[in-house]
Amino acid sequence: MFRVRDPFRQAQLAIAALFCLLGFQYATWASRLPTLKTQLDLSEAELGLLLMACGAGAAASFPLVTVLMRRMGSRQLAFLSSLCLGALLLALAAAPNYPVALLIICCDGVAVGCLNVAMNAQGAALEVEYQRTTMSKLHATFSAGSLLAALLASGMHLVTSDLTAHFAVAAVLVLLLVGFARPGLLRADQQPAKKEAGPERSRKLTMPARVTLWMGCAMAFGTVTEGAMNDWSALYMKDVVNAAAELAPMGIAVVSVMMVLARVFADGWRTRWGDGRIVRAGSVLAGAGLALALLVGGVVPTLIGFACVGLGIAAVTPCVYVAAAKKGPDALALVAAMGTTGLLAGPAAIGFIASASSLVWGMGAVAAAALLVALCATQIRWTALSES
Repeated sequence: MFRVRDPFRQAQLAIAALFCLLGFQYATWASRLPTLKTQLDLSEAELGLLLMACGAGAAASFPLVTVLMRRMGSRQLAFLSSLCLGALLLALAAAPNYPVALLIICCDGVAVGCLNVAMNAQGAALEVEYQRTTMSKLHATFSAGSLLAALLASGMHLVTSDLTAHFAVAAVLVLLLVGFARPGLLRADQQPAKKEAGPERSRKLTMPARVTLWMGCAMAFGTVTEGAMNDWSALYMKDVVNAAAELAPMGIAVVSVMMVLARVFADGWRTRWGDGRIVRAGSVLAGAGLALALLVGGVVPTLIGFACVGLGIAAVTPCVYVAAAKKGPDALALVAAMGTTGLLAGPAAIGFIASASSLVWGMGAVAAAALLVALCATQIRWTALSES
């Protein structure tokens, strides 16, 4: 097995394995939803509730994550939550009925919430310790994990359609990623920029700082934009733009490809121009590009507008996570929970708007959400690595 001697690269690869693991685990069970629907004899409404349960569990995990981060630190929390995610795949495969599956998926959401905060805390600490940007590349590996899960699902279908066999193989891969990641994880978390007034005060529940709420709003509007594009772009291409059936999926493909490419290069942009400028300019590009595409219409302008969204919104979540981590574990947990809420509620809200008016207005709301990210970003004090 190869060994990496550079401490920064060693830690970067370890944390990237966590991001890859999270994308892989979620996409693994999501890719088998048709099988779960048949196996548990679910209606469309029950299947929708199953999906909601994961997001609800992640959003509700905020108080628990806050306590666990204080007591265990991000390294240990990342390790334990990763193990839980592997075990929950096996539990889901063996679920005898719908209520049990619902409980398992809700627990999966809680574990996702824990790992999400822990791995982003690790990424932020890595940037501060080595004074090098890397968070955007780490987020890109989440997409790589989703791709790996899709390839595994396709490959397993060629061998067997058995859900237990598929999830068992996936659980083994999760354990391998955990084993690879653990030795390289950082032992110290990033500490908040301001010291607390004293131990007695830190134990009391206090209202989040105003800047933390602005970060949470920026994260929520950013994930609303991401989630809505994933869920509604193909339907918009088909029903509004009247694209051919084979072109309809190109909407989500364009967004996804641009997001991955942007995240690969965004760390260099962050070093050159700073996180605040990247978030503001990117979100304006996403909102304005999408709005212009909606006004012009047509397949090509729409795809260009979708590309602007993927390019512009890609760096929002990595930058906001870094900023929140610098405020401490409580701020990071709250911002992560608000991001999950946006990801969960956003696409549904767009659906309600589309039902009340049209999908054009629904996508217009997505453009507005992207522009609101820029507004929130103006209220955040973005610090350079040297100021951390």
